[in-house]
This record gives sequence, C-alpha cells and structure tokens, in this order.
Amino acid sequence: MDSTDLTHYKALVAKLPQLQKEIGKVIIGQKEAISEVLISLLAGGHCLLEGVPGLAKTLMVKTMSDALAMRFKRIQFTPDLMPGDIVGTEILEDDHETGHKVFVFNRGPLFANIVLADEINRTPPKTQAAMLEAMQEYKVTYGGNDYALPKPFLIIATQNPIEQAGTYPLPEAQLDRFLLYIKLSYPSEREELDVLKSTTGTARPELQTILSDEEILQLQTLTRQVHISDELIDYINRLVRASRPDGSPSAFVKQWGEWGAGPRAGQALVLCSKARAVLNERFSVIPDDIQALAYPILRHRIALNFRAEAEGITTDQVIAELIKTVK
Repeated sequence: MDSTDLTHYKALVAKLPQLQKEIGKVIIGQKEAISEVLISLLAGGHCLLEGVPGLAKTLMVKTMSDALAMRFKRIQFTPDLMPGDIVGTEILEDDHETGHKVFVFNRGPLFANIVLADEINRTPPKTQAAMLEAMQEYKVTYGGNDYALPKPFLIIATQNPIEQAGTYPLPEAQLDRFLLYIKLSYPSEREELDVLKSTTGTARPELQTILSDEEILQLQTLTRQVHISDELIDYINRLVRASRPDGSPSAFVKQWGEWGAGPRAGQALVLCSKARAVLNERFSVIPDDIQALAYPILRHRIALNFRAEAEGITTDQVIAELIKTVK
C-alpha cells in the first residue's frame, strides 16, 4: 500500500467514529450491538439480532442505513410468506416494440443494500432457505437466470427469544451462515431515562450521510488487508478447536458440550477481528479483538447437551471458560 492509498484509507477510517456518533443521535445505548453490526458490514457478512420487543432493533438498522445512504428494505416474515414475496417474480407485460407479451422479472425487496429480515423464525423453511441462499451466493436465480444483488449487501435477521409458539427455528447448519449472533440487552437505568425524555417529544434529530456505498466497499477491501500475526491466528485456531468436546483442554466444555464450532468459526474470527481493528482505527489485530468477538461468533456455533440445558448452562458461559483456558 503506497502513501497515497494509506492517506486515503486513513481518511475513510476516520469517518467510522463519526458514523457511530451519528447513529447515537437516534439510538441511545446499545453501543456494543451497533459496533458488532458495523463489524459485520465491514467484514462483508450477515448477522442475527436477538432481543425482546421494544429494544429498537428496526430503528437501529434503519438509522444505520440512513447514515450510510444505503437502500434499506424491511421484510416482515410471517407463516404465509413465500420465496417469491422476498426474491421477486415474473410478470407478464406488453413489449411495445414487437406487440408481443413477454415475461419480465420484477425484483423483490431482497434487492437492497441493507435488508432487515424481521422475525425470520416465523416463516417456513422454504422461505428461510431462499433468504439464506441469497446470503451465501449474493445472487438470486429465477427462471434459469441469475440476478446479482447490489453491493454492499447486508442482511440483518431478527428473532424474538420469548415467544416460540408457531415458529420455525433455524437449523444449526443455517445458523452457521450468519457471521455474528448479536444479543441485545435491556438499556441501563440512565439510558432508559434518556430514551423516555428524547422519544416522547416533537424533536427529531437530522442525520447526516457519513459514508457512501462505494466507500463501504473500499473499507471492506481494507479490512482484509489488516495485519494479523501468525501467533494470533494460532490462538484463534486453538480457541475454536477447544470448543469441541472431544480433545478439548477445558473440563467445562467436555462436561456440557455436545459439539463445537467448525472451521468457518475460525475464518469469521480472523475476518471480524480485522474489522474490529478498522472500527477502532487500527491497522493490526490485538488479542482484545478476538476475545471480544468470540461471543457473537461462537454462541450459535456451539451446541450444549441436555444436561446443560437442564442446569441452565449457556453457550456464553462455555465461551468464557474457553477464553480462560486457552492462553
């Protein structure tokens, strides 16, 4: 990277704190969740957002898209939603030049830069599979033709952890397609008080556009160029392998684990650690990046046994033990 490129990238990276500040005009608190969504965007992946109703999940995603000047679409997943409702469908139109009728592909709401898949676990597996295929391939196939999705492309799926009646939980193999599994917590007392004061009046903050879609693509390229030492890659490899009960150095994992994370978890940890470094205006990964991201990367890639569920053991507890055990 020459000096001109370095100066350009430093100027881009310097806009990321401005972006977080701009989002903070609307979203009070949830700084960790906002950072993790931005890490997913910089890494070029997708994320699953879990939280009880009323924690401003939709508003957070919409605010981020406004500050990025990216096209935003929200899809409310329901039990009767079909793949064509999100992907698009062919419609019959008149060709004014020939006078014949032709089929034209009418793009669905999936063709946006940021797509909020609200309550993805409320729709049947057939529709879930159509969404997950687009996430993996970055294209839609219809009638034998491929239609590329816009870039950058980020899917943020949400699910409600409380009400599970009438839902279709995502299988573990499909959960693995999400780069990060982000859990939203309740705001602190001070933050909740600020929410009550700021959202019940007439004032509405005006958002400025901080980054364009082209600049986001440049930052995604930069993210992959961030330096990570061989020692830290070895640490990530040992951390992921230690999550597997067979041969794990952690007695806690052996006692409560059913199966552990696969190689994709290691790839996600390397890439997201680089993205976190960029978000913090660094060009090199440090151990804190890995340990902070171990939770959203591993929590949906580790399965616990029946005894663990009966005892109330969580995957986050397992990850905490892994970080203690693997030096």
